[in-house]
Amino acid sequence: MEDTAAFLRWFEERRAANHYRVTPVPLDGLDGWRFDPVTGNLGHRSGGFFTVEGIEASLGEDVGTWTQPIIIQDEIGILGILVQRFGGVPYCLMQAKMEPGNVNTLQLSPTVQATRSNYTRVHRGNAVPYLEFFVDPRRGRRVFDALQSEQGSWFLAKRNRNMIVEVPEGAEVPAHDNFRWVSLPLLKDLLRIDNVVNMDSRTVLSGLPFLYGEQPEAPAPHTTAEILSWFTEARSSHVLERRRIPLNQVKGWSRGPERIEHERGAFFTVLGVDVEASSREVARWSQPLLAPVDRGVVAFLGRRSGPDADWQVLVHAQSEAGTSDVVEMSPTVNCVPGNYAHLPAGLRPPFLDHVLSAPASRIRFDTVLSEEGGRFHAAENRYLLVEVPDDFPDRLPADFIWMTRRQLTGFVRYGNHVNVVARSLLACLMDQGNP
Repeated sequence: MEDTAAFLRWFEERRAANHYRVTPVPLDGLDGWRFDPVTGNLGHRSGGFFTVEGIEASLGEDVGTWTQPIIIQDEIGILGILVQRFGGVPYCLMQAKMEPGNVNTLQLSPTVQATRSNYTRVHRGNAVPYLEFFVDPRRGRRVFDALQSEQGSWFLAKRNRNMIVEVPEGAEVPAHDNFRWVSLPLLKDLLRIDNVVNMDSRTVLSGLPFLYGEQPEAPAPHTTAEILSWFTEARSSHVLERRRIPLNQVKGWSRGPERIEHERGAFFTVLGVDVEASSREVARWSQPLLAPVDRGVVAFLGRRSGPDADWQVLVHAQSEAGTSDVVEMSPTVNCVPGNYAHLPAGLRPPFLDHVLSAPASRIRFDTVLSEEGGRFHAAENRYLLVEVPDDFPDRLPADFIWMTRRQLTGFVRYGNHVNVVARSLLACLMDQGNP
């Protein structure tokens, strides 16, 4: 299935073949969910899935201390992609999946995208297709298997197991309804189309280069040992203090019967939805969703020494309230510009203005992509790769470093090193040269 137009026709056919409806409802009216009368925390009656609680966090004197709602989801889910070669070309078994927070209802998901509550069937629904390839005793060759973090601004220390499993060429693995074998070249094309390939797919696809085994070292501005020393220094010197607090002790936020929102209308809201989806394990359910107020920007500044050289990207050691281990490797810019619009240039994120003012001639990748539609409502980021000019300054802030794309991909193998938006952007850059 090599043709983008043919794939998009199939995608629309799957949308038309199923029934989907998402209806906003007050948080107080969510079926199966309740606010704890003591803490105010919002949770499911089963004790599963996730809760919305409060957190108090500090990133040191420059930022100060703040409180906010945050999603607590301790259970570890599985995000897994099955790979098989047809005629020597890698194909990925992908799923046209509805998520209630998707801006366009249906997006391309991994073979398996399931929380532990889902695949252990807390909801008493249908079994998760293809799960047997990703749980012991599993079939196929494990290409990539790592516990990876998710959005640290909205989740507290949330992790999912990211997996790629390759089955032998010629093995019979039929594609069920809503599933399709998609070639790697086509996936690269689809990543350039707004809101087609979902976040869960992108984070797993960041591990796809391991399908090809160890790659030879390329010229790099820093050795791996130097990068690890920089990263260790960042983890040692950054301040991240936090503690969970009851939701009803969060300051600057209000909870009404309809939603939870910031007193200035900033950052995000928490709202409720009733969901109908004929293609999901359960046909009807209710849940809260976190809805960002504005679109974010996720960008690497990049450079290369020649047309065939690997990209060097400017990586930021970034802390967020929910980060598991103080800092993670993040893109050069990872923020919502609207949150800083009222601040002077000196207090805006470093290099944000470089990205926003870049001429079209220097933009090598530019696509709007969604974040996880199972927890977030209409959450989008503009993902970019911006090539820097020759006169870009050599002197960098201490928490930034140049590394090759291949070096950064190497750290994806290990959990809590490369954050979720950096992994997403790495997946998008697979077509910027060889995998």
